[in-house]
Amino acid sequence: METLRLEAIHRRYKQGQATIEILRGTDFSLYPGEAVALVAPSGAGKSTLLHVAGLLERPDGGEVIIGGRPTSSLSDAERTRIRRHEVGFVYQFHHLMGEFSAMENVMLPQLVAGLDKKEARKRAEELLQWLGLGHRGTHRPAELSGGEQQRVAIARAVANAPRVLFADEPTGNLDVVTAEAVFESLFKLIKATGLSALVATHNLELAARMDRRITLRDGLAVEV
Repeated sequence: METLRLEAIHRRYKQGQATIEILRGTDFSLYPGEAVALVAPSGAGKSTLLHVAGLLERPDGGEVIIGGRPTSSLSDAERTRIRRHEVGFVYQFHHLMGEFSAMENVMLPQLVAGLDKKEARKRAEELLQWLGLGHRGTHRPAELSGGEQQRVAIARAVANAPRVLFADEPTGNLDVVTAEAVFESLFKLIKATGLSALVATHNLELAARMDRRITLRDGLAVEV
């Protein structure tokens, strides 16, 4: 079964007196255990697609289905619950909380979701170990390299075992070697857990190594 299904998604914005149509009936499916690259020019609507698919924005038309469940008629509270438990986000900038350690940053979303502190710590330790950061758990973000910070951000994003992960230029702020290491960590995690991932990227070399590639043309998602 599809992890994520977008059906005829429309999204438009007002700019002064003009209406700009970003998504024009977009259809897209994402399946368990696959990483799909979203490659399109700046301004084509990549971030809009991720935000609508991840329930951060409501579409102006169409349906977002996560885990077989339509979301268009859900309350804001229920959409928040789905984001908390079934969706993970990674951005170009890690957005870690500087006053907390790597371990605490990964524990926080689990505690917010109601998990026991002991269990949250155990899962955080396992994730950091898996991503090669087991020895860095007590370090604060300022004490970590850019690549280490982004791997902590990945661990935080998947801490609640979501169905789907959305990543918006997750290696865009990193040098080539570090970007490669972060990508390998992310890809290994996807394949090991059965997580689904939609990754917006300008890195065509990394995109070519993913399971599928899509782009946005005239507001529609197209396989490339």
